[in-house]
Amino acid sequence: MKTIALIEDDIDLHELLRYNLEKEGYRLVSHKSGKDALIFLQHVQPDLLLLDVMLPHTDGIDICKSIRRHPQLSALPIIFLSARADETDRIVGFEVGANDYLIKPFFVRELIARIKTQLRETQPRPEILASQELELDRGRLEVRRGGRKIRVTATEFKLLEFLMSGTGRVCSREQLLDEVWGRDRVVAERAVDVCVLRLRHKIEDDPTSPRWIHSVRGFGYTFDPSRSSQGRETTETQ
Repeated sequence: MKTIALIEDDIDLHELLRYNLEKEGYRLVSHKSGKDALIFLQHVQPDLLLLDVMLPHTDGIDICKSIRRHPQLSALPIIFLSARADETDRIVGFEVGANDYLIKPFFVRELIARIKTQLRETQPRPEILASQELELDRGRLEVRRGGRKIRVTATEFKLLEFLMSGTGRVCSREQLLDEVWGRDRVVAERAVDVCVLRLRHKIEDDPTSPRWIHSVRGFGYTFDPSRSSQGRETTETQ
């Protein structure tokens, strides 16, 4: 179970976050002022810190600076929670070492999504993603099946890597475009279908009855070898 630390003087926010984070399977430990913040963090050794900027005794900016200088805490992911919405305040937050900055009031679901992103980024990334005889080697930038190298383009590699890294997760075309082609893209959703079709022809025995990359009607795609193909699949926009 991951431990989330909260340094915040708003008691109501403490209870709101405790309820929602525990529902998500996290353990929340809290401290209500900036006083003795480093002692508190050393004691609980959290996986992530939610830090208010305006605190009694010591503000969040100074606490963040101290954490980044601390030999045991320097790598701790920090998300600032602040009512200060000016661009300058956000920039200062990032300059002193914050990983993220969320402006109050905020949606709890958005905070949870940001927490998951930060915790995911702190996990060691496996060099090789494997599913049965299919392998994607991040170090060599290779795709192999049964030990045989499969020639793929850079875009096909990135698409397969993203799908394999979240086996069983259903990804929308919009999400795949953002992750593979980038947010500044000038391509349409149809590009995802074309890329999936090409990948299927390269990695599947029968592209119309795939083992790995499956269509999710009206939404997008999933990489899920446990999912049996239900008849002939296409990459037409559903």
